[in-house]
Amino acid sequence: MKSIVFTGGGSAGHVTPNLALISRLRESGWNVNYIGSADGIEKTIIEEARIPFHPISSGKLRRYFDLKNFKDPFKVIKGVFDAYRTIRKLKPDAVFSKGGFVSVPVVVAGWMNRIPVIIHESDMTPGLANKLSVPFASHICVTFPETLRHMPGGKAECTGLPIRDEVKRGSKAKGLSLCDFHSRKPVLFIMGGSLGARAINEAVRSGLSRLLETFQIVHLCGKGHADPQLNGVRGYRQFEYVTTELPDLLAMADVVVSRSGSTSIFEFLSLRKPMLLVPLSKNASRGDQILNAESFRSQGFSDVLEEEQLTSDTLLDGLLRLYEQRETYINRMNAYSNQDSVMQIIALIERLSEARS
Repeated sequence: MKSIVFTGGGSAGHVTPNLALISRLRESGWNVNYIGSADGIEKTIIEEARIPFHPISSGKLRRYFDLKNFKDPFKVIKGVFDAYRTIRKLKPDAVFSKGGFVSVPVVVAGWMNRIPVIIHESDMTPGLANKLSVPFASHICVTFPETLRHMPGGKAECTGLPIRDEVKRGSKAKGLSLCDFHSRKPVLFIMGGSLGARAINEAVRSGLSRLLETFQIVHLCGKGHADPQLNGVRGYRQFEYVTTELPDLLAMADVVVSRSGSTSIFEFLSLRKPMLLVPLSKNASRGDQILNAESFRSQGFSDVLEEEQLTSDTLLDGLLRLYEQRETYINRMNAYSNQDSVMQIIALIERLSEARS
């Protein structure tokens, strides 16, 4: 039986594409293990999926000054040795990394064990973790064709983003029932990412009464960011975080407000959901979400509202315009050629593992 180790964490976007691959590989008889951080979101998601999880030490890779920067490199070094021992014990035929700071020790450990390592970059420009991982990778998969120019020639290819089959199997009726909504009023789906988005939450709540005049609203506000005072408001349902319910909530959505992390927006694209994207500003990120959002806007898949311009008024105006023009966005998304990223990446995994054998 062939065996593979997956890694990736820090946010749901670094985990859920792995699940799309894991599901198909398991169907083909592969043995799957996952290496991640002990306190990261990946541990919860992977254990809920009943995949063997192996925690390692990890430190965050920061681009800004923080006293933790002095001790975290030692955590990363320990993580390399933790991952090395785990991989040596598991003896996988391949390692697949989706990125995030926890992935770097696993990629290095896979290389040290002479295991083929494949990394996947979701965003248009590579993140710091993947930049550090590239020299140790056997092959690199990217989502956007533009990303290829940032990668060494000969070992990178554009595969697109793996989308979970479960996301496409949602039930509109179940979503409406879960939220106690009805089918006579459009549904607005709001998501600020797995960790929430304070700016989006504040704009939604300050303009909630006006938004509810047009929409029923399901709001994923992030862990610890629910407002108990809004429980019971008719037509509004808030969740801190969802897992198995997500496909049903998306199935009933007519329009979406979201950050522009690559995993989320490609899932919305696969479901043909018109999007109003609010990318993280450069003050809070390296600007990757801005590039993702601009790419989708230029292709006619979404509109974009910069966080610096985000208010309850601009949010309402943008959503009303998006809803009025929703058929135009849907038609453009229908013309999108959606390659089977899952099967393309699995074929690559098979090829590299067979070459090693």
